[in-house]
Amino acid sequence: METSAQKRAQVARRLMEQSTKTQHLPCMAGLDGFVDEIIRVIDKKKADGSWSSIATIADFANRIAQAAGLSTNIELRVQTVKLGGNGPIMANALCRFGFPLTYIGSLGRHEIHPVFRDFVARTTACYSIAEAAFTHALEFDDGKIMLGKSQSLDELTFEDIRAVVGDDTLRRLWQESRFIALTNWTMIPHMTDIWLNFLQHYAPAVADRPWLFFDLADPEKRDRQDIRRALEVLSRFQSTCRVILGCNEKESLELAEILDIDERERTQSGTAGRAAALRARLGIEVVVIHPVKFAAAADCQHSVAVDGPFVAAPKISTGAGDHFNAGFCMALVLGMGLEEALYCGTGTSGYYVRTAESPSLENLAAFLPGWSLPE
Repeated sequence: METSAQKRAQVARRLMEQSTKTQHLPCMAGLDGFVDEIIRVIDKKKADGSWSSIATIADFANRIAQAAGLSTNIELRVQTVKLGGNGPIMANALCRFGFPLTYIGSLGRHEIHPVFRDFVARTTACYSIAEAAFTHALEFDDGKIMLGKSQSLDELTFEDIRAVVGDDTLRRLWQESRFIALTNWTMIPHMTDIWLNFLQHYAPAVADRPWLFFDLADPEKRDRQDIRRALEVLSRFQSTCRVILGCNEKESLELAEILDIDERERTQSGTAGRAAALRARLGIEVVVIHPVKFAAAADCQHSVAVDGPFVAAPKISTGAGDHFNAGFCMALVLGMGLEEALYCGTGTSGYYVRTAESPSLENLAAFLPGWSLPE
């Protein structure tokens, strides 16, 4: 039986054999755009100016709880300012893989915000619909807390998109793209209506079923009826596209409950079993779930799970899931199977959290066999 390392080495070889194919596979992605401030929360400071950060979310929660009925001062230290949002992060990673990509999103109304300029330069075309939103990402060793200011996304509608991009261009993009990503449903109030208009106006014109990726992006704060309607609409795309739904572990449990999947399938059958149950209930091509230490996916034939290159102290964690999604979807678009796609997803995410950079195909192929960066 092949070991995990042997399988990853095979995936690395396949990536290098197909490294020139991505440039012939047009993609489209959207629709959000965030300016991300990556922040550490200061725990202690010394007279020499050095400081230590609060290590865990639980420690941070305790610090806040101790201030109840009193007051406290929380000092933040910005580590970096970078492009953010599920769409731009995933799209930027796809560009690094060599895909020609058109981005439609919220990168600035009158001019592109400077944080997106390098990304925009990598795209084939970019259409900015609205002002960018902002996220203060508090990073801890065991996770992150995202504090968002997203009022600009409240105004993003299908009419805005069509007015800026143009009806003929949108139809052409849907006809030509081999992969389409529509992400961050939770933060865009009109997203379901945008999907519905895409479904009615452009998806029927697709001749050769492209891969179509959806990421609800932490829907807990949204009304359950809205979530059910979104799931119903994304399922309808399956008739003309090969639909992928991506989730983290928490999101997958929430969706399983909303879809009335029974307790055994939600929990006792494991993450791969939950992916299979969600896929069957929705009637779509693939469901993929990416917890922190491993990932699982299911299609109509089988379900599979693989371990990932977990690192206890990542250089960055904000955007790790979006990089997983980019690597996983890249492999499917190149014709790889579920297990190979999961290794590409976990490898892309693992490389990113270690380096704070999106890997090229060559970077990913070098990283996969030993889960290690070159010296």
